[in-house]
Amino acid sequence: PADIPPVILGQLGNRVQHALRAYTPNDQKAVKVAANTFRSNPEFDTEEAITQLNTGEALVSFLDEKGAPQMVQRANILPPQGQIGPITAGERDQIMKQSLIYGVYEKLVDRESAFEILSQKQELLAEERERAEVEKERIRQEREARKLQAEAERERRAEARRKKEERGIVGDLLEQVGRSATRQISSQLGRTITRSIFGAFFGKK
Repeated sequence: PADIPPVILGQLGNRVQHALRAYTPNDQKAVKVAANTFRSNPEFDTEEAITQLNTGEALVSFLDEKGAPQMVQRANILPPQGQIGPITAGERDQIMKQSLIYGVYEKLVDRESAFEILSQKQELLAEERERAEVEKERIRQEREARKLQAEAERERRAEARRKKEERGIVGDLLEQVGRSATRQISSQLGRTITRSIFGAFFGKK
């Protein structure tokens, strides 16, 4: 008891105390401290019983079903049971079936580990980043294609305007040439007709 601080010693629920011999004042103090940590039993003096315990005996106190410490009792400790050499398969099976947790741990369950969960999350993040990069590249290509298409459309319209302007200039020239030729032809034709008329008229006289 002297090795454990009193604050911790008072919080221990289940206690098993073997014999203590009080030969010195310090030993007597340790016996008193150990006795005071038990819930007293009116049938015997706990402090005196600690010094009178025989080999295989101990003072015990355990928590009840409500979590309260029970009165200290003087009890004989059951020694460990064992044998020399390994147990047989039948003995092992019998011991397992007598266990309170039999039927709980027989089936092997390979649960998903934290490493596997984190690895899956990393893979999902990597896939999302890859999809984001692919989508980003697709959007960039679409923008580039629309830009090239717009430039081609502007060039086509500019070429159309240029050809239209060229056709307009040539048309104006042809129209001017046509009007000039028409005037010349009309003037020449008029003179010819006039000479013919006057020639015929004066020729008859």
